Amino acid sequence: MKELILLRGLPGSGKSTVAKSLGGRHIETDMFFMKDGEYKFDGAKLKEAHEWCQDEVHLMMIVNHTTGGNKKIVVSNTFTQEWEMKPYYDLAESFDYRVHTLVVENRHGGVNEHGVPDEVLDKMRNRFEIKL
Repeated sequence: MKELILLRGLPGSGKSTVAKSLGGRHIETDMFFMKDGEYKFDGAKLKEAHEWCQDEVHLMMIVNHTTGGNKKIVVSNTFTQEWEMKPYYDLAESFDYRVHTLVVENRHGGVNEHGVPDEVLDKMRNRFEIKL
């Protein structure tokens, strides 16, 4: 069975670490901001970065469909609101992937590696939607 796993959580929760431990092909929006091995965030390009991530997942699904490649794709983004996952749900439906969403919580004292300010973290925390 083909699987798309969406990891959700605030910065510093450990999404990337969990993604790597799950195996499969891993992608996240933060990868868009890696330049010459350095993370260089540009808020003005955030929409473009999310579109890039969606396009990469689409491409992975096309390749997997045509070659029978890795059946597991893991996307680790904050996904604080349900609508942010919709493009991935749509792709999964188009390519017959089963979708799992996992919320990753910072219960291990993880550090926010990208220096997201506390006030931004608070806003993200306050808008985080959980669908039960």
